[in-house]
Amino acid sequence: MPKKEEKQPKQLKSLSRLELIKQIEKERNSAMICYITGDRDKFSTKIGDDVIPILFRHLELIGNRENIDLLLYTRGGDMVVPIRIVKIIRSFCRKFSVLIPYRAHSAGTLVALGADEIVMTKLGELTPVDPTTQHPFNPRDPVDQKKIIPISVEDIASYLLLAKDKVKVKEDKMAEIYDNLTKHSYLDPRHLHPLALGNLYRAQRMIRMLSERLLSLHMDPKKESNKKTIGEIVNEITSDICIHNYPIYRDEAKMLGLKVLVPNYELERMLWSLYERYAEEMELTKPFNPLEALGRDDAKNIKYGAAYIESVKAQDTFYYDIRINKAPAPQVPGQPPIPAINVKVAGFAWEKVR
Repeated sequence: MPKKEEKQPKQLKSLSRLELIKQIEKERNSAMICYITGDRDKFSTKIGDDVIPILFRHLELIGNRENIDLLLYTRGGDMVVPIRIVKIIRSFCRKFSVLIPYRAHSAGTLVALGADEIVMTKLGELTPVDPTTQHPFNPRDPVDQKKIIPISVEDIASYLLLAKDKVKVKEDKMAEIYDNLTKHSYLDPRHLHPLALGNLYRAQRMIRMLSERLLSLHMDPKKESNKKTIGEIVNEITSDICIHNYPIYRDEAKMLGLKVLVPNYELERMLWSLYERYAEEMELTKPFNPLEALGRDDAKNIKYGAAYIESVKAQDTFYYDIRINKAPAPQVPGQPPIPAINVKVAGFAWEKVR
């Protein structure tokens, strides 16, 4: 490799997040906003509608531009929010691009569908967008009746396909298969309430509609060419790929018909380095250990940043207010006392950092 490429990673290590954002903007000739939701166990965050006014503040500070990029890291969230994110960003620019250094799953994939261009590193990944629902009439957890079991669209579809394609149930008998799925749902938690299934079908229709409308923002739905049509892309992304967490890397995203750009070496390193800054700050790869967090203290308050919206002109962080304390340990004869650790989330909210 050329010497410039060998030295690049070392040079990037000395740059702050803000400096990296400026470098990427220069490389891309754009304005950039970073939207990072955390996936650390117990303190995860998801795409939600609370981000809309915060995002609008950043866009107002940036102003109208030719190109605006959204660097995105997320494991998913509210499925309706992506079209709001996309439309509000597109109202400030002519060209909207999504930069994916690593994960943009589920709702994050929907955001990417609304972009004129998706820039993906070697590790960048999208996923299918089959929804799961939390309807009040969903089955209850047999261990904890207060918990509702989420239902996946693809699980139900696969059950019916299993009966039809593998068990070879005839068409005139499929009504019985469906009846077995739903009968006595009001008495037996192992069966599904018809309203829960209706809600699931509504969620599937909503996801297809959102996918079509997001793609239609930059693709002509009536145009036929050697590339895939909107309908074909929607089928692939919402139903044909039947594994929810299946990683769609950039080569496959291209084959699906999405407008994927492979970044050059310098840009790819910058995107990954910026992701690493957030991952390190949020300790995404480190399990939360309350005993380690306490150290020698008996009690401690921790302010944990679990999501970020950041641009050159502003920064907002979603904080968890975590309270940790040692509880008196029961005395067991002949054994050293093992302290019990109490962990409580006292609050959480977005805060304007700058």
